[in-house]
Amino acid sequence: MEALSSEVVITHSLTTNLHLLMVSFYRPTSTRYKILCEKKAFPSDQYALESQVKFHGYDPKDAIIEIAPREGDHLITDQDILDTIRKHGNEIALVMIGGVNYYSGQLFDMEAITKAGHEVGAVVGFDLAHAAGNVKLNLHDWQVDFAAWCSYKYLNSSPGGVSGMFVHKNHENKPELPRFAGWWGHDKSTRFLMEPGFKPMPGAEGWQLSNAPVLGMAAHLASLDIFDEVGMNKLIEKRIKLTNYLEEIVQEISAKYSAVCEFEIITPKEEKRRGAQLSILVHGKGKPLFDSLTKQGVIADWREPNVIRIAPTPLYNSFEDIFNFGQALEKAISAHN
Repeated sequence: MEALSSEVVITHSLTTNLHLLMVSFYRPTSTRYKILCEKKAFPSDQYALESQVKFHGYDPKDAIIEIAPREGDHLITDQDILDTIRKHGNEIALVMIGGVNYYSGQLFDMEAITKAGHEVGAVVGFDLAHAAGNVKLNLHDWQVDFAAWCSYKYLNSSPGGVSGMFVHKNHENKPELPRFAGWWGHDKSTRFLMEPGFKPMPGAEGWQLSNAPVLGMAAHLASLDIFDEVGMNKLIEKRIKLTNYLEEIVQEISAKYSAVCEFEIITPKEEKRRGAQLSILVHGKGKPLFDSLTKQGVIADWREPNVIRIAPTPLYNSFEDIFNFGQALEKAISAHN
């Protein structure tokens, strides 16, 4: 992730951070009050957005604009996102999209979305849960207003691990921004004077509330040290090769067993439009196929109605792992013929 040190802080959990950021950056007016997001965003994001607009007295059915894939498609086109932003520009207060969609694995053009949002006068933020540690993120140069991410997916810092928060330097010295305050976000030089009156630290640190979770931070630091040692460029190079190999394996098996079971990869084929995840739509078999994979030791993920998510993570997965997955997949199909 490319950002200034003052723009990033590690604190709290993902949805908590999104709420704290939206307190500051979702500032609806009587005419500009809508939030634009992708259809089938991660449920926690949907709940957060719904509750935010309700908190301000708006009906989610009116105040939330969801962009869906075109009929018959699984993916949302970048052009549809940009066109929708421009169409509703005078009404949109906030654009809030998942950088990589959790269901399809689609990587959105965050730079273009940010530019389009700013052109119509909207604030732009991203949930980077499935992007951090997975794809290149130039948040500062893209002029993204804010972002949040978790550390327990690609960043390997345990379930419920500490979250990250980005606030662009453009908002660094704006103590007038409304926010929910806590003492850990107060000016360090006077924090222990325990005086009334909140004075936020400049930068993203000013959005902290409570003491940092030391044990969780230690686990996260150990993971980030490994990322620094390897480097994102090398990880991305390997990720592309692993994901392409996984795609070949799945397609070969789908063709081989097409009479009883077919697999459709709904994640974009283009390398620049996806990360490590491939979402595989299963035709002809249901969850028992996934359960069979689990019994064979495959750690994957099932999403209703019939999608298996596979993510060969370059930091610790190998080409042999992908080959073995193919063997397990064939065994699962044979077991449920």
